Amino acid sequence: MATPKALKSKPKLRSPIPVMILMCIIAVALLFLFSSMDSTNGFLLFSSAKAKKVRQHSFHDKYLYWGDRIDCPGKHCDSCEGLGHQESSLRCALEEAIFLNRTFVMPSRMCINPIHNKKGILHKPDNATTEERWAATSCAMDSLYDIDLISETVPVILDNSNVWHVILTTSMKLGARGVAHVEGLSRVDLKEDSHYSNLLLINRTASPLSWFMECKDRNNHSAVLLPYSFLPSMAAEKLRIAADQIKTLLGDYDAIHVRRGDKIKTRKDRFGVERSLHPHLDRDTRAEFILRRIQKWVPAGRTLFIASNERTPGFFSPLSVRYKLAYSSNYSHILDPLIENNYQLFMIERLILMGAKTFIKTFKEDDMDLSLTDDPKKNTKMWQIPVYTWTEEGS
Repeated sequence: MATPKALKSKPKLRSPIPVMILMCIIAVALLFLFSSMDSTNGFLLFSSAKAKKVRQHSFHDKYLYWGDRIDCPGKHCDSCEGLGHQESSLRCALEEAIFLNRTFVMPSRMCINPIHNKKGILHKPDNATTEERWAATSCAMDSLYDIDLISETVPVILDNSNVWHVILTTSMKLGARGVAHVEGLSRVDLKEDSHYSNLLLINRTASPLSWFMECKDRNNHSAVLLPYSFLPSMAAEKLRIAADQIKTLLGDYDAIHVRRGDKIKTRKDRFGVERSLHPHLDRDTRAEFILRRIQKWVPAGRTLFIASNERTPGFFSPLSVRYKLAYSSNYSHILDPLIENNYQLFMIERLILMGAKTFIKTFKEDDMDLSLTDDPKKNTKMWQIPVYTWTEEGS
């Protein structure tokens, strides 16, 4: 009698359809949960994935070495040029690495000109060694640039890396088959001559002036392998994040870069008359003239971000009659914990300038650029009498 009852209530005879429905509901719920996590932490997940994308170097790669300091060898070994000057040289070296299909051995540190530093890291104790003085007047290259990001365009290793030490040791063991020290040869010679093209390492002696002198044909745009904007866009990740935070706070904005400082310096000729290489620049970069110049490009009421090396308090205040002014100093809560020198600050400011709806440079560099002055940026070596009054030229 008990057996029929047990068989009658046996659950295994039920239809499997409800179980399948339940499993589908659980799967959909899990899918929704993970997609929500991805959308919430998308930037973090993307960043983590990108950080793991590190290029692996091998002995199948060939390497190009220009020296352990930018512009050294060269006339600036014992001095230190500004960031723009050094970037021109670094970009030239990177272009040659692309042309030769080689991995570039990048200096692990960049020297900092004292006038471009505001945080006092440049101290030179009298009893310091040459290496200590160099460390005190320079910063780590990877504190300025994202080396992995650069390597997506041109493979790069730093000259303090383990990979470089292995390559250097191996090339020395190989002797003439491993390394060549070249001077006075063009990149075309290095590429077409099999004696050089098959070597593991080329140790290059660049121009005795500056590295960028190796890229003399920059007016020929077909010879330019990397645009001017390449290195500014390769800023270290922490600098890019800071720039993005400030751009978000700025919202919809326009921007001007006002170069004064060293560019407006004058000197007296033998008759005692003041002369300048940029005769209109001092005038054109004063607030009242900026206001007149940019009104055709930037409507009234707009937020105007200003990046400048002018340090006079309130120098640009007259612009506030027409615009809402913003400076990097307005975002000290973001920058102060991060910035160690003015090179880092300028790299962040450049990213902000590049993100503006309308960006007005000090000098016109390309035909399509908007600029505050019509004076040429390039040093013409012509010292002229400065002009401080308004004329219709450049209006």
